Amino acid sequence: MTRLRIEVVYALASAQEIVVLELAGGSVAGQALAASGLIERHALLVSDLQLGIFGKRVAPAQTLREGDRVEILRALTADPNEARRGRARRTRGRRSGT
Repeated sequence: MTRLRIEVVYALASAQEIVVLELAGGSVAGQALAASGLIERHALLVSDLQLGIFGKRVAPAQTLREGDRVEILRALTADPNEARRGRARRTRGRRSGT
């Protein structure tokens, strides 16, 4: 049976935790998440989680390949469009001298 070496990553604002796993070939992202122990360690709600592989959102049923990096995606703390508008307003204010 083939074995896959993968990483499961959970990043917080101040730190990043990486768990390296060796799973059976044919394993899926949800199995990697469960095997990582990150759900329990960080008291995460599985129903609220979204997963990604190398920054691309995937379903928990996504089959893994050797070397995949499964990422636990956090909810955004601010609307990206509103954050951009706020930065633009502050930049305009500095240029006009106000």
